[in-house]
Amino acid sequence: MTDFSKLPVTVITGFLGSGKTTLIRELMQNPGGKRLAVVVNEFGDVGVDGDILKSCAIPDCPAENIMELANGCICCTVADDFIPTIEALMALEPRPDHILIETSGLALPKPLLKAFDWPDIRSKITVDGVIALADAEAVAAGRFAPNVAAVDAQREADDSIDHETPLSEVFEDQISCADIILLTKPDLAGAEGVAKARAVIAAEAPRPLPVVEVAEGIVDPRIILGLEAAAEDDMDARPSHHDDHDDHEHDDFDSIVVDIPEQADPADLVRAVEALAKDHNILRVKGYAAVTGKPMRLLVQAVGPRVRHQYDRPWQTDEARRGRLVVIAEHDDINADTIKAVLGVKAAEAAE
Repeated sequence: MTDFSKLPVTVITGFLGSGKTTLIRELMQNPGGKRLAVVVNEFGDVGVDGDILKSCAIPDCPAENIMELANGCICCTVADDFIPTIEALMALEPRPDHILIETSGLALPKPLLKAFDWPDIRSKITVDGVIALADAEAVAAGRFAPNVAAVDAQREADDSIDHETPLSEVFEDQISCADIILLTKPDLAGAEGVAKARAVIAAEAPRPLPVVEVAEGIVDPRIILGLEAAAEDDMDARPSHHDDHDDHEHDDFDSIVVDIPEQADPADLVRAVEALAKDHNILRVKGYAAVTGKPMRLLVQAVGPRVRHQYDRPWQTDEARRGRLVVIAEHDDINADTIKAVLGVKAAEAAE
């Protein structure tokens, strides 16, 4: 049994756009009787996910229980950010029953588990479980997992070939570290896509893992909270591509924040974001836009060429009607001038 003096923490990981924020929002609305606290680790300095969650705050998870860390990967800023944040949440009155940590979509979960061994907190918290979200449609399409047979053949022919892409390593490390997999957006994948995604996950997992299909983040909290995995004490069962390294790098990926002009038609912005994915290998776009004549702010969330947008709330009287997007890609694919041009930012505006 878990030591009940320790506060349980659930780490929620998953690739870009897999549905982590949607899941947490649903857990906040239906916490199963638990008082929750949430830590959001953003990639880029526009707090999109944290802002979404705070807008959904309820008595069992009030806004003060939701904290954002946007200064980089929390496992790389343990002393400066992670420890003070955990201590601040534990000091709340009433104290949370459970903490959820939403990692960046580019994060490797195992280094984060190592952070729980930090002397200031290891006797106070325990990792109840690691939940990995996998986008069924994307996994079925093979975007984040290599062709194992082809890789093995290349390795035999030339040991110097880089046989793993950064995206596949992130995906595989997330699966390997998990206690349970949530297969999201099964409706978009269809029965055949779900079956393919399950096969990919089974091939990548280092041990048999439960896989649960989840649409729109709706899942019984009893399935993913209260696992009592004590994952920080179970590191050997969670192999990683980076186990031989003392630290890990994030240089494979980069992000920029783009201030975009007011939009006359949201469809034009959707087409621009689709073009970034199709023509310039952009992985993820998220943020807000102002639309001419509309009092509501337009929320934009995109993974690859799949773009979702909706009006999420009215513009506040004390805030500027300014659109801002975080654009994330592999390092070599980030070209600020090109991205701004596609998004309709004129040279004079970009120079301001």
